[in-house]
Amino acid sequence: MSIILHQIDPIALHLPQVGSFHPSVHWYGVMYLLGFASAWLLGRARIRAGRLPGVDAEKFGDLLFYGILGVILGGRIGYVLFYATGELFANPLMLFKVWDGGMSFHGGLLGVLAAAWWWSRAQRLHFFDVMDFVAPLVPLGLGFGRIGNYIGAELWGKYTQAGWGVVFPTDPAFRGWSAERLQAEFATGALDQFARHPSQLYQAFLEGLTMFVLLWVFSRKPRRRYAVSGLFALLYGVFRFLVEFVRVPDADLGYLAFGWLTMGQVLSLPLVALGLFLLWRSRTAPMLMPVVSLAGKAD
Repeated sequence: MSIILHQIDPIALHLPQVGSFHPSVHWYGVMYLLGFASAWLLGRARIRAGRLPGVDAEKFGDLLFYGILGVILGGRIGYVLFYATGELFANPLMLFKVWDGGMSFHGGLLGVLAAAWWWSRAQRLHFFDVMDFVAPLVPLGLGFGRIGNYIGAELWGKYTQAGWGVVFPTDPAFRGWSAERLQAEFATGALDQFARHPSQLYQAFLEGLTMFVLLWVFSRKPRRRYAVSGLFALLYGVFRFLVEFVRVPDADLGYLAFGWLTMGQVLSLPLVALGLFLLWRSRTAPMLMPVVSLAGKAD
């Protein structure tokens, strides 16, 4: 491994200028679209496999729509409440400035839970049957989101001091530096000491790819109610807690206790506890058997 200089343009596509407005498509937004598209494709596959009896592709489309609203609204509100409360009091309108960045997984999760609960009641389905169905659809979206964080050079990790890592141009140490100066200094090796853990990629691998493989394989066989949801909560809580040790805490909060405890870890501990509880409860819960209709096969 070696030290690399982050030089990825966060803008995927520059659109024609309209007056003084410079429209553009950011990679972060593209990653969100990829996450929603993957959930749609995977969800349709699970519908065809009969993993949520009584629900067809059209009803699943409604569930996904409400889930997307939950991700966006919950993610933004959660970020502001968990990480930027002081800024909210100073400027309440910042809640709506989603283009400035700032989304919280834990807030997005609460938004999805609320959307799934509302949809489950409307369809007269058990809430955790729906969540067990949804859980394997989420990790790829998380992975794409972390890749978006990496491309945007945000939420990076601590300095590695190990002769490898990524030098991010958004590091406060380079404030005011031009791209040309960064490249010239990097070429001399003078910036090696500023190499950071690419914690976004660690999370993309753990919370995205690893969680997806484990949950998808686990959920391919009939499982007792609560089991898939419990495994999701446990895996995410553990992976996020561990990565926080090499990730820089939010500047407004810093460490909350012991010189290492972060808000991300505090919010992940309840997920670990919930995951263990759901897995324990699943031991005596009923098992939802797949029901594949002829219409589902032809879809």
